[in-house]
Parts: sequence; C-alpha cells; structure tokens
Amino acid sequence: MVEKIKEAINAIRPALQNDGGDIEFLRVEGKNVYVRLVGACAGCPMSQITLSNGVQRYLREAVDPDLTVINAAE
Repeated sequence: MVEKIKEAINAIRPALQNDGGDIEFLRVEGKNVYVRLVGACAGCPMSQITLSNGVQRYLREAVDPDLTVINAAE
C-alpha cells in the first residue's frame, strides 16, 4: 500500500509545484498518511483545504477510501 500511496502523491505533486509548493510523503500508520507540505503550500491559509479536498480525496480514490491525510507540520 505504501508504494501505491507514493505513486498517487507523485501524480498530484505537479499541481502543487505549479503553485510554488510541494508535498513530502513521511509515513503511513494504519489508515493515516503523514505528509509535509513545503514551499508556498507550507504557509498557505488554504493548505488544509488542499489536503482534504485535493490530496486526501485523490488518495481515497486511487488507493483506499478509508485513508486520512495528516499534515505532520502541524
């Protein structure tokens, strides 16, 4: 499952990079996926929406509908 998660994150990474940010995969614990938003995404007030409506939704569709994405920087 970790490889599928990494592949999914790599698939959405260009969208974040286009806005001056990026995302780093850290680890998986159960159904929790820990990531770190970096660059412009790290300080963006919309970062939580990006995580839930963008990253988490995509990972749930591509990998497992029960995954929860957590920004480890918080």
